[in-house]
Amino acid sequence: MPPVSGTSIVNMGWELADGKRSVFSDHKGKVLILDFYATWCVPCRDSIPHLIGLQKQYEEQGLTVVGLNVGGPEDEQEVPKFAKQFGIQYTLAKPDEELASFLLADVDAIPQTFVFDRQGKLVERLIGFGKGSGKQLDAAVEAALKTQAP
Repeated sequence: MPPVSGTSIVNMGWELADGKRSVFSDHKGKVLILDFYATWCVPCRDSIPHLIGLQKQYEEQGLTVVGLNVGGPEDEQEVPKFAKQFGIQYTLAKPDEELASFLLADVDAIPQTFVFDRQGKLVERLIGFGKGSGKQLDAAVEAALKTQAP
């Protein structure tokens, strides 16, 4: 789990391609997946089809997937082409430095996928994506969907 220093994540967020901001608290009552990735990262690319599938399968039940690019300024330019290549329909954005530093403080490897329940509590953190990761992610999402909204 990421370090807990008394800092609240609720006002941390990300910037969308159109320049608008979204913050963690905007998604209260929903299950939220935050996936930190880069377009050049092979395991990140491997995880994309699974994330797309989860979004399609559980969107109606309140799941929101947000891909957060941490590949650097030059990688941000690749995101539109990357999204088209993979058929990504979920939100892609750039995390605030504060959010990235908070969640990735102890391990900066990517991909890192965080699953939060409807109350905003961290249910699962996956580092990397390999054999078994899909099942682990599915179980975390299913558990998070069972939680009651605040």
